[in-house]
Amino acid sequence: MTNTLAVRVAAAAATAALLLTACNGDGSADEANDENGNGGDAAESYSIGITQIVSHPALDSARDGFKSAFDDAGIDVEWDEQNAQGEQATASNIAGTFATADLDLVHAIATPTSQAAAQQITDIPIVFSSVTDPEEAGLVDSWEEPGGNITGASDMNPVSEQLELLQEIMPDAETVGVVYSSGETNSQVQVEMLQEAAEELGLEVQEATISASSEVQQGVESLDVDAIYVPTDNAVVSALEAVIQYGQQNDVPIIAAEADSVVRGAVATYGIDYQQLGYQAGEMAIRILVDGEDPASMAVETQSELELTVNPDAAEEMNVELPQEVLDRADVVVGEDVEAEDPADAGEDDDEDE
Repeated sequence: MTNTLAVRVAAAAATAALLLTACNGDGSADEANDENGNGGDAAESYSIGITQIVSHPALDSARDGFKSAFDDAGIDVEWDEQNAQGEQATASNIAGTFATADLDLVHAIATPTSQAAAQQITDIPIVFSSVTDPEEAGLVDSWEEPGGNITGASDMNPVSEQLELLQEIMPDAETVGVVYSSGETNSQVQVEMLQEAAEELGLEVQEATISASSEVQQGVESLDVDAIYVPTDNAVVSALEAVIQYGQQNDVPIIAAEADSVVRGAVATYGIDYQQLGYQAGEMAIRILVDGEDPASMAVETQSELELTVNPDAAEEMNVELPQEVLDRADVVVGEDVEAEDPADAGEDDDEDE
């Protein structure tokens, strides 16, 4: 009798332990179920890989925003962060490693890394950010119905409105130059949009193509223009200081496609917030992991709230005066709302292993 009773007591204890484990030991599963209505899935820990084509403030902000979405949701994540340092071959190697790793989801930042991930990762969800035209890049069947295991948040920028801003700042401008990577699909899309917008506004576009960030200075020096437009081109933005220096030395104002470049020394932009873009992509990833949504039917999202960011000091360095009307309606004024970035600090994260 004593042995039988001992067996029963042990069995009961084991059962109780299993029940406690199912509730995370403190009833947190019940709390998660009550608060989120998802049976406690939000309390799980996930493993997520991040692949980024290169380090520069805009893409770094997108990465940080993506991670912040999980932090704010109270979701535990084991991150595997990798940076291709601007090399497509490295981006492919990272994608191949992620394809065989035990990951729940991959976040791909920028078009080249998203393309590499899409080619090699087919059995887990991919959520991208900082991709200008995912359909043109071959990542999705359509913006509304991606159709595969990949979706995300696009950084499609309002090129026409940005050129209109340029004309407002420089009414006498006749020519605008652009340096861009011939191998980046997102850059080609933006240049086509630039050409169309410029034609409508009576501006002439001069182009200089590059294949690496080391060629940016040579590319910008080949231009003879009244102003320069900097698209969300990863190679160009990585070497933005070469463009800024050219603008300062030649009194050629720089209009950027995104706000981080204005903080770094461009004159102005009417564009997106990459921190918020990454956060938006993070929220999409949470819907996939926690709520069980299917990337195939999750429409690609864009950022609806755009901000006018101006840098009066940069304008002065390039010998252009910002109209008072532009200053009055600016959402962000560099030097007042945010601090300008010291060019000496730019790119110092580029060599870090992320």
